[in-house]
Amino acid sequence: MLRGLRGNHWRGRDGKGRSTWHRGWVLAVLALLLAAVLAFHRQIPDTFGNFGSLIETFLPWFGLAVPVLLVLALLRRSATALVALLVPVVIWSVLFGALLPDKSGGSYDFTAVQHNISADNTSVASTMRTLMRADPDVISLEEITGTALPTITQTLDGTYRYHVVEGTVGLWSKYPLTDTAPVDIKIGWTRALRATVHAPQGDLAVYVAHMPSVRVHFDGGFTANQRNRSAEALGEAISRETLTRVLLLGDMNGTMNDRALAPITMQLRSAQGSAGAGFGFSWPASFPSARIDQIMSRGITPTAAWTLPQTGSDHLPIGAHFEL
Repeated sequence: MLRGLRGNHWRGRDGKGRSTWHRGWVLAVLALLLAAVLAFHRQIPDTFGNFGSLIETFLPWFGLAVPVLLVLALLRRSATALVALLVPVVIWSVLFGALLPDKSGGSYDFTAVQHNISADNTSVASTMRTLMRADPDVISLEEITGTALPTITQTLDGTYRYHVVEGTVGLWSKYPLTDTAPVDIKIGWTRALRATVHAPQGDLAVYVAHMPSVRVHFDGGFTANQRNRSAEALGEAISRETLTRVLLLGDMNGTMNDRALAPITMQLRSAQGSAGAGFGFSWPASFPSARIDQIMSRGITPTAAWTLPQTGSDHLPIGAHFEL
C-alpha cells in the first residue's frame, strides 16, 4: 500500500498541480549552471582576482555537487531536474573519468621523486629516508633551507653521489650531472634549475622548479600574478631545450587544469594523468585537495605515478616510473 502511494505521488501532481516534469526547475537550472562551469571553465575570466584559475585549481571537486543535487531532485520528485543532472555527470566524466582507473604497468628503467620538504620541516632526515625507500634515480627538493641542507646532504650523499642546489631548490642523482645552472623565473631570487642527467639509457634534461605561492584573499581574490609570470618564463626556458628527453619536477602551485600553467602544460605531459590512478592530490598533506606538485615529461614514457607517505612537510611527496 505504502509503495503504491509513493509511486502515485512520484507520478502524480504536487499541491500546486504540477507534474513531475513541471517542478524542480530551480534544481534543473543549478545542474545546468554546474555543467556550464565544468564545460566552459576556460572562459571564466581571470580579470577579477584570478577567479578562473581558482575554480580550475579545485575543478574536480565540483563533482561533489552532483550527489547533492541528485538527493534534492529525488526529494522534489522532479524528472526535469534528474534529466538536467545528466549533463554535468557526462561532462565531469569526460574531463576526469580517464584519471580514475589505474593506468600503471609495464617496465621502467628510471624513477623520479619530487618533494617540497617545507622550510618548517623538523624531521628532515626522516623525510629523506621516506624518499629513498622509493629507490628513485633522482630526487628533487624545494624549500631547502641553510639549516636543512647539511642533513639532506649527509643523508642522501651515500646513495646520491651527484647533486646541485640553486637557491632553495635542489636535485640529487645516482648519475653524473653536467650543465647545471639556475633558471630565471622572474621573481628576483633563484627557485628553479636545470641539469643534464647522464643516465645509462641516455641523457635527459631535468628541470626543478618552485613556482611562487598563491593566496586566496576575501578582498583581493586569488593572487597568482607572480606565479603566472614565472610559469611563462619557465615555459620559455623549456621551449628552448635542445635535448629530446625532458623531465620537470616541482611544486607548481597550480594544477594541470590551471590555465596559467599552459606555457608549461602545453609542452609536457603529466605522469599522474598518463600513468597514475586517481587524482593523486598532494596538498595539503593533512587533507589532500589539489595536485599542485607535478612530475611532467616529454620524450620519455611514464609507466607509473603515485604519492608517497606523509613526511614532516605540508606537501605529500610524489613519484613516477619512466621508460627512457
